[in-house]
Amino acid sequence: MLLVFRFLARLVAIADFLAFTAILWLLAWLRWPGRHPVARLFHVWSRSFVRALGVDLRLHQKNRKRLPDRYILIANHPSAFEDVGIPALFDVVSLAKDEVADWFIVGRISKAAGTLYVDREDPASRDQAIEIMVDTVNSGQNICLYPEGGCKGRRLHHEFRSGAFEVSIRTGVPILPVFLHYEAQDDFEWQGQTLPDRIRQMMFTVNNRANYYVFDPLDPKDFGDKYAMKAAAYEKYVDWNEKYLE
Repeated sequence: MLLVFRFLARLVAIADFLAFTAILWLLAWLRWPGRHPVARLFHVWSRSFVRALGVDLRLHQKNRKRLPDRYILIANHPSAFEDVGIPALFDVVSLAKDEVADWFIVGRISKAAGTLYVDREDPASRDQAIEIMVDTVNSGQNICLYPEGGCKGRRLHHEFRSGAFEVSIRTGVPILPVFLHYEAQDDFEWQGQTLPDRIRQMMFTVNNRANYYVFDPLDPKDFGDKYAMKAAAYEKYVDWNEKYLE
């Protein structure tokens, strides 16, 4: 009986997500002065997506200090799931690779939601993205980006890029570090699969727990420049890798 109930609950969650997606996609075609209605609903849509996937998303507040109202959220990027997992938990505008804007349905919704885009391999695009992020933060919005510069797998293999830390230094808004850990790492880790294959693996994983650990913010006033701030953040992520992925 319990299995039947869970199966029916999953069907309801999927139906709810599909209906919600259709509504947002239609709304996304509307021109709207000011903040678009899709942006206001994107947090709810992301939570609906998480429920449809059946992921047990857990927020662990490891911070000892009160979290700031304004922040630049950074996270490691092992999976495609965090593209909805992060906005399901945090009120942020995300920085995404420019290909996302062309994705069917999701691209239209993400553009209306205010997602920022960058060509990660183009220095001019990265410079432009930094200016856009500075303007976005100065307008009062929180942003999210992945300083590894892309989806690099469960462990850190590259030093961080400087963009998030430059924006923090220039705006005075702190960095909020979040460490992401999926207990069934092979089922969540991005390893070059197609997006439908990755979604299928996440939906049918034997362990659906996703742990998002929030730590104390890094205040830009405590660092001499973006490079010192970046190095301090990277060292923390190396430590968290050892702790949570041992």
